[in-house]
Amino acid sequence: MKLLVMNGVNLNLTGKREKGVYGTATLEEINAQITAFCKANGDQVDFFQSNIEGELVNKLHEAFLNRAYDGIVLNAGAFTHYSYALRDAIAAIDIPVAEAHMSNVHAREEFRHTSVLSEVCKGVVCGFGAGSYLAAIVGLKH
Repeated sequence: MKLLVMNGVNLNLTGKREKGVYGTATLEEINAQITAFCKANGDQVDFFQSNIEGELVNKLHEAFLNRAYDGIVLNAGAFTHYSYALRDAIAAIDIPVAEAHMSNVHAREEFRHTSVLSEVCKGVVCGFGAGSYLAAIVGLKH
């Protein structure tokens, strides 16, 4: 299976910010864990991170138009809670997208309890740190 793991706004600072929420592993270290997991399971994975909403939308469009991936794991960060542009982009493509969050968004601030993306995603995983990405990959495979 060919997978794309996408990370949104502020996730480039993972391991450096709010360590009590997101842990101490950097995004690069998390990506290395995901790469090893995928390799061990016979899958291929690419990564994309942007703090710019439109770049995430463009990447979803590119993945769809190029038929490049069998599944996408998306941690949109704060865009999760208000980006109708990302929601519409996910709805417009036929590649299954799994929404993933390292923290348990339901145990945090009230505004984080709502996702405008969940309704158009194949599934949602949250609260397991970097393991949320791995669980989302397993979910997409099954």
